[in-house]
Amino acid sequence: MNKLVIQGGHRLDGELRISGAKNAALPILAATLLTEDTVSIRNLPHLHDITTMIELLGCMGVKLSMDEQMRIDVRADSITEFSAPYELVKTMRASILVLGPMLARFGRAHVSFPGGCAIGSRPVDLHLRGLEAMGAEVTVDGGYINARVDGRLHGARILFETVTVGGTENIMMAAALAEGRTIIENAAREPEVVDLAQCLLAMGARISGHGTDTIVIDGVERLHGCDYAVMPDRIETGTYLVAAAATGGRIHLRHTCPETLEVVVQKLREAGADIEEGDDWVSLDMHGRRPRAVSIKTAPYPGFPTDMQAQFTALNAIAEGTATVIETVFENRLIQAHEMNRMGAHIVIEGNTAIITGQPQLQGAPVMASDLRASASLVIAALVAQGETVIDRIYHIDRGYECIEEKLQQLGADIRRSRE
Repeated sequence: MNKLVIQGGHRLDGELRISGAKNAALPILAATLLTEDTVSIRNLPHLHDITTMIELLGCMGVKLSMDEQMRIDVRADSITEFSAPYELVKTMRASILVLGPMLARFGRAHVSFPGGCAIGSRPVDLHLRGLEAMGAEVTVDGGYINARVDGRLHGARILFETVTVGGTENIMMAAALAEGRTIIENAAREPEVVDLAQCLLAMGARISGHGTDTIVIDGVERLHGCDYAVMPDRIETGTYLVAAAATGGRIHLRHTCPETLEVVVQKLREAGADIEEGDDWVSLDMHGRRPRAVSIKTAPYPGFPTDMQAQFTALNAIAEGTATVIETVFENRLIQAHEMNRMGAHIVIEGNTAIITGQPQLQGAPVMASDLRASASLVIAALVAQGETVIDRIYHIDRGYECIEEKLQQLGADIRRSRE
């Protein structure tokens, strides 16, 4: 099993290009099922989850071709299989996103309950209730979701009782081909939802209100192909900014969108970072200083992203002062704190709150990743620790970070992948 071996104590310094956003690319790939025309997608990140979604589409009979720049042409004009099997779905939560498009275009879908990171309950019942409100007949049997509709789905008013990114995306895609108007209330406002909406608009959908908590979709009879570039990854951007801040370093990130990270940038400034921004770049400089502790509380966008919580937990572990980190989105997402404590961190967990007393120094140790963002937090902790840290189960990090060891090496980190 692959591991990352990191010799800590090196200040990060350099420039990187940010990859395309995994959490935007996955629903956009699913949206290609909505048309028989060719959809060309650019700026795809080279990640395991992307490969899995491409393999899933291929299993259904979708025609795919990719060039060396990770531009993919997708043509779903001859679907032969209407099932998303457990063997593929078990590794990736986002596989549920094929449910809405398949049902809307073909009138049926057979999708296994999805897997992914072990960060708590993320039920899909909100997706299913929304599709039922649009006229679908949904049953669950043997770990599979079976959905059917006679004719077209119809528009409906759907009020999500809690904000759900995947649910918003699934219903938005299904509604694009439904008959009549669908109104999604308490909709997710994340930039990745907006990116999907922009892609659907380029395919001929009629959508308004994306980026707000009320999205209106007027269904059309058919969608057409398009050429679309996936947005930059705001979580990758934030992760490298935090890594540079934790090591007292400096970094310049190109091909990114700082306006999607306003709350993260604000917290980094509170930690003592000097930050400059442009339309598609951001720079951070700590001038060799140790960061100050900053308290955070996760919330749906535009609040502090849960996908950046673990990274700030690592930053606070070596910061000056004491901070609290409150996780409100997923109930098990503070579990990386126990591994950091093995490295000399002082983190006390009380329910959904971590109380972190910053330490002047962490020590390298063997640690184990439990999920994608926890993996990133352990990398950050290892970068500032004295001595060697070996991070096991890094298949998690390969789901969300493109070439992480190569990128960190460009910044001066002593990091390598071991296959022992």
